[in-house]
Amino acid sequence: MNTRENITENFGTLYHPKSALVFYKSRGLDADMYVEHFDMDSFGNPVNAHPLTVKEAQALAMALSTEKDTAFLKAKGVMPANILHINPIEDNGTLIWHTKAQKRQLYFSENLGLPSGTANVPPMIWKASRKAVAVFAVATERRPKENTPLYHAPFFNIYDDGNVCMGTVSIDIANSASAEEFMTAWETYFFNSYFTHLLGGGNRIAGNCVALWKSLVGTQVPFPKNMLRKNKMTLKSLLR
Repeated sequence: MNTRENITENFGTLYHPKSALVFYKSRGLDADMYVEHFDMDSFGNPVNAHPLTVKEAQALAMALSTEKDTAFLKAKGVMPANILHINPIEDNGTLIWHTKAQKRQLYFSENLGLPSGTANVPPMIWKASRKAVAVFAVATERRPKENTPLYHAPFFNIYDDGNVCMGTVSIDIANSASAEEFMTAWETYFFNSYFTHLLGGGNRIAGNCVALWKSLVGTQVPFPKNMLRKNKMTLKSLLR
């Protein structure tokens, strides 16, 4: 015997018409536009025709707003003092910021023969997009200016131009991330990843990088800024 089965629960989300807009345009060289708003009855028929009100127009504008998409790199409140430059191009913008000398947890791969642990790192300048980051060191705690010289960041996994090789780290930064969330995410990605090797065949400091970090990890010794090496760039180079 054939039976009828209610299969509506297997359907996806059902959308019901609530209102409709009709745009009218007059004829002639100086054409005018007129918008009429219709409500919909329970059968989906247009009723209650009336000119589009200001309140209805505002509600429509809010519904069509792409503010969530363009919120990328916006500050949550007052602009953080360590932000140097923002280029908020939709979800592909870049942010440049600086961090003062600080103590961080560092992780080293076994092949370096270095113990993981905390150590003081120098003041740094960061430039990042959602997919990549470049880091540099500076020799001053003051807010950098355009002519502030940049130094090679004294870490492993960094190319000569400052770009960081993140290896197998999965980068996942939302296209609606605020400036604060963005900076925190990249600093966490960078310092929580394992340093493995020097890139480009050169040393990043005026000395031996492995020996330097061996002398700093697990101590309170400030990072020796005299060990930093200039890379012929200034902060202005990053603004291009």
